[in-house]
Amino acid sequence: MKTPAPFCLLLAGMFAAGCAAQKDAFSPAAAASVPPAAIVTPDNSIAGKVVSYNSAGRFVVLNFPAGQMPGMEQVLFLYRAGLKTAEVKITGPQGNNNIVADLLTGDAQAGDEVRDK
Repeated sequence: MKTPAPFCLLLAGMFAAGCAAQKDAFSPAAAASVPPAAIVTPDNSIAGKVVSYNSAGRFVVLNFPAGQMPGMEQVLFLYRAGLKTAEVKITGPQGNNNIVADLLTGDAQAGDEVRDK
């Protein structure tokens, strides 16, 4: 049985139209309209709490989560209710998750938050 010529032409036209639609989907103009991927960076800041404050010696004992201990001589800031209240300098000694810091400026209370920013 012979295939009629109009049927072959119709089939060839459909094939060509399908290929043309595929090219438009992957054109550079379509790729340029895709927004760039978001850049996610981890928060490596140090955060802890004031365990106790010695007003006579002007030092604080700070507690930090495991793996977030600040370095010696590092300057940190104390916050109470979101407001900066003091500046401290890590002096040591360190015991487990606690470390001692000298109070440079301001006032401290047990429960204050300590951060590096």
